[in-house]
Order: sequence, then structure tokens, then C-alpha cells
Amino acid sequence: MRESLLVDQYGRRLNYLRLSVTDRCNFRCYYCMPEEGIDFAKRSQLLSFDEMYRLSALFVGLGVDKIRITGGEPFVRNGIIPFLDKLSKLDGLNEIVITSNGTLTTQHQAALKNMGISKINISLDSLNAERFHYITRRDSFDTVYNGIMQMLDNGFDIKLNCVVAENKNIEDIIPFIELTKDHQIAVRFLEEMPFNGTETSGYTGWDHTKIYEHIAAHYNRINKIISEANSTSVNYQIASYKGSFGIIPSFSRTFCGTCNRIRLSATGELRTCLYGAPAANLRDLIRSGASGEELEQIILNAVAKRERDGFAAEAASRQSIHTSMSVLGG
Repeated sequence: MRESLLVDQYGRRLNYLRLSVTDRCNFRCYYCMPEEGIDFAKRSQLLSFDEMYRLSALFVGLGVDKIRITGGEPFVRNGIIPFLDKLSKLDGLNEIVITSNGTLTTQHQAALKNMGISKINISLDSLNAERFHYITRRDSFDTVYNGIMQMLDNGFDIKLNCVVAENKNIEDIIPFIELTKDHQIAVRFLEEMPFNGTETSGYTGWDHTKIYEHIAAHYNRINKIISEANSTSVNYQIASYKGSFGIIPSFSRTFCGTCNRIRLSATGELRTCLYGAPAANLRDLIRSGASGEELEQIILNAVAKRERDGFAAEAASRQSIHTSMSVLGG
């Protein structure tokens, strides 16, 4: 495997691109955006699929071998399937994974399988229909849950992402663990982050330690799983259970030292850290006629200046951290 040319000032190599294909979503999850939504980008402001492909090919040429497709909700954008098909044929790209809310994913199962895309992360914060509606402000629980079960039956590698927050879904933590008893599924519990487009969202105190202690109070035999070097989650399995669970310290940011990710928003903003300001707008550079070599140098320079961790990136940023997660791309 070739080494990535994307190396920051602390020697970390970046080989994983999180590519947001849209800022739009058919949910209104409280931790992501206000109930009334946000000022979505005009269609002309979004990267076209041709521009996304050009930039993806450029990143792969620099050593990126994994791309995660995010949003908003990726499948609300028309043309996503032909784009994924073209992307899947990109030489040097080893893996495409998708993060979705699960409402539209199942209808594309056959196409995704034909492309070799089998790893899907589904954002699901409750196994209770009423709480699901309270969190997402949408009545789609049955569609999402039944779709997850169908995709599992069809051989997809499914991870569930659950954002944990006081007075929202603490009651769901153990039911999620129990879901791993008979299903080959991975559940990931995330600390809440203050990215919902308002000044009111914030951390509710359920950090990775408290989440683990809550789980450990219910189970005697929890086995730690050896995770990949760049994993953002610390992973576990209840003895004799088929699936696993993990905890992602997204607010505590304990994984920054091994972070191998770079982000590109649907409007072309390049971020070397989720908590930092955009380093450049590649859409504007493309549309002003920048060459491939010029774009590569801008990306290399941005990566070289990446901060040590999310706290340093946040401190260096002059922008509000309350930008909607739908815009940031997760």
C-alpha cells in the first residue's frame, strides 16, 4: 500500500476523505440543525458531481484510499447513484463507505452491491418510535428500522451511530446493546457536539467515561476489541453477543493524535479538522481555473498546517463552532 503524501506537521498521514455531497436532509435532528432548517446552499453553490469526481481523483492521487460519502443526507441529492458508480471505478480508491439516516438507503441496495459498496453507517438515536420522532422531528422510525434489518439480511456491514444526550435517549443505550445480541451489527455511541446551527446546543455531560460506566453497570463480561490504529471509537463486545459496540469521544476528542481524516463540504470547503475553520474553498479555485497542480499544492499546504488537535483548531478558528453539522458534513 502506497503512503499518502498528505502529511501534517506532526507526522500524521491522511488517507481518508469525508466527502459531503449535499447540505440538505429530510430530517431535522435537534443536534444537527434548528427545527425550521437552515439557509441551504443554492444548487449553483454546490460542487457539481463532475467537480466532486475531479477533486476525489486528485485526493486519491495524493494518497487517499478511503472516501466516506456524507451529507446532509446523501441520497436526497439527485444523481448520487451514477456518481457513486463512477467513483467506485477510480483506480487507487480501495473503499467507499456511506453515512445515511436510513430513510432512502434500502431502495438503492442492488446498485450499491454492484458497485462493491457494502459498509453503511446509519444515524439512529433511538429504538423507540416516540423518542425517535422527538429527536428527528420526523415520523420515520419503522422505515429506518425495517430497512436496517433488511440490509443486514442482504449482507451489508451496518454500523449504527447514536448520539447520547441527557433527557433525550439515555433509556436507549441498553436496548442498543441488546440489539447486538442476535444481530451482527455494530453500535457506536457518540458524545453530543455543539453543532446544530444555534447557540443553545451543547454538551450534556454524557462523555465516553459516563457512557461506558452506564453500560458496565448492566453487564459483567465486557470484552475490549482491538481496533484499527485510526479508529475514532473504543470498541467492545458483550461476551457471547454476535455484534459489538463502541464509544466515540467526539466532544472529548481523545482520538486526535491518530486522526487520518480530511473533509470536503458540499460547497467545496476544505477542512483539516472538524473543529477548525475552512482552509480553502476548492470549488472557487476550480471555477477560477486553477490547475490540478495548483489544487494539489493548496491541499498539501493546508494539511501541513493542521493543528495538533480539535481544541487547538477550535482556538485558532475565528468562526462560531455552532455551524450546522449538515453543512460541516459530519
